[in-house]
Amino acid sequence: MTLDVPSSLMIRDVHIADRPRERLVRQGAQSLSNQELIAILLRTGTKQESVLHLANRVLNFIEQIQELKNTTLEEIMSVKGIGEAKAVQLLAAVELGRRLSLQQTDEKFTIRSPKDAATYLMPEMSSLKQEHFVALFLNVKNQILHKQTIFIGSLNASIVHPREVFREAVKRSAASIICAHNHPSGNASPSPEDIDVTKRLIEAGLIMGIEIIDHLIIGDHQFISLKEKGYM
Repeated sequence: MTLDVPSSLMIRDVHIADRPRERLVRQGAQSLSNQELIAILLRTGTKQESVLHLANRVLNFIEQIQELKNTTLEEIMSVKGIGEAKAVQLLAAVELGRRLSLQQTDEKFTIRSPKDAATYLMPEMSSLKQEHFVALFLNVKNQILHKQTIFIGSLNASIVHPREVFREAVKRSAASIICAHNHPSGNASPSPEDIDVTKRLIEAGLIMGIEIIDHLIIGDHQFISLKEKGYM
């Protein structure tokens, strides 16, 4: 939802009750549209257009609000009227939101199913542009003790070495491990390499006495559990 504000109309010309900051104070942040929230972050427009109109052009540029987290400083600055200061304000707000989201999930999140693990991991991993191999280290109650990125790059059995995974597991006194990696293509179907890596880690886990309880492949807002699919 966006406000239809003519480019010639400045924020001071909008009735005070309809200005984003005033509406936030009266009705709460949740009542504002994406355009209005961005307008508050931008603070001011230009001599030619209101901050609401500028915010609308930012939204049109990124197409979907979720894409803002993947947008670079240079890309935002390519929007007419957005200088370095405004671009920095937007990116700082995005990063703060990301950190708050991660902090909420880090408070002894309990894994009861593959979906729980996917819910924990997907907000960060589904939008990554490069493959990340991540391990969740769990205690005896299946609560997350620690999350660590083990490797970044194309997955194969020679690169993802068990010692890197189990070194951290021993350090954290983990009872079990859930592995996960993303497919930047968006297709979560397992490759032969994915299956080979999983089997190798399971074998190492039997020796170490630390169970690999699942391996998730995360695509574009979808996931596949290799355990559910019968690969482990």
